[in-house]
Amino acid sequence: MKEPQQSPWWSPDRHADRRPFLLARNRIAAAVRRWFEDQGFVETAVAALAVSPGNEAHLHAFATQAIGPDGRGTALYLHTSPEFAAKKLLAAGETRLFEMARVWRNRERGPLHHPEFTMLEWYRANEPYEAIMADAAALLRLAADAAGSKTLSFRGQTVDPALEPERLTVAEAFDRYAGLDLFGPDLAAAARARGLRIAADDTWADVFSRVLVEKVEPKLGFGRATILCEYPVSEAALARPKPGDPRVAERFELYACGVELANCFGELTDPIEQRRRFEAEMVEKSRVYGERYPIDEDFLTALAHMPPASGGALGFDRLVMLAAGAQRIEQVLWSPVPEVGQR
Repeated sequence: MKEPQQSPWWSPDRHADRRPFLLARNRIAAAVRRWFEDQGFVETAVAALAVSPGNEAHLHAFATQAIGPDGRGTALYLHTSPEFAAKKLLAAGETRLFEMARVWRNRERGPLHHPEFTMLEWYRANEPYEAIMADAAALLRLAADAAGSKTLSFRGQTVDPALEPERLTVAEAFDRYAGLDLFGPDLAAAARARGLRIAADDTWADVFSRVLVEKVEPKLGFGRATILCEYPVSEAALARPKPGDPRVAERFELYACGVELANCFGELTDPIEQRRRFEAEMVEKSRVYGERYPIDEDFLTALAHMPPASGGALGFDRLVMLAAGAQRIEQVLWSPVPEVGQR
């Protein structure tokens, strides 16, 4: 049986070691809020309980139940992102919004992962996703300045936030770091020939993820940050296709010191296509994990009224780690979640 283990983060000696990181966190949070407010963004505070926690195959949520006055229960989830609620606010008429959202993801724990963490999410209506790229680069500089550091650092690697990020497409990265043609006729066979372990029943998405994780991501964001952009449409469930190349989507991820910091989109606003993608993701989730999450019908209805927009989601705790020089995410959390152990 599993039970929470004691984690004396509150002991005076341990707290004294963590306190400089925590104070840096507060300074960075204050600077982020000022930066967005100076640009006319409105800070929101959306509900954490949702009818759907998100419909991506490999996201895992915390489930709960709301009990009504009549004693009947309704399934709800702690959200894995404020995205659905934020897009409903765009449909309602907001044009620039941001949130420092507490979010929850199950099955995640490690130096860079925590079950409860803070996601900085922001949206610009009627602006291109290149504007989000500029925002992401500015946030790196802002965080370093607020932490009193000239570099971002992690595990002996550094990034100069004053340098403009390198912009690299996924296809270019596959060619450069794995020697593979992303859109070749048989990615699995080509990856196997390059020495990757590919199982007979691996899907194209499985092969893509293995190449990305093993060959590409470890090479990104050294010296200066990397913007990895133009993901295959099949790997961008909430992003719109890129004009002129329907094979890829307006999705990019931001990397620094080999750490993924942000996941950003030119937002998909077609509710029919969005439903198709959600249903496909839930079929895959059911195949791999034996479960699926409901679709937020209210979200799909709102999507039809949402203006063209671009948005970003940045792991705030990871940004603090790199700006302050921390090595584990618990060092920058005021109150870490107890670990689940074996008994």
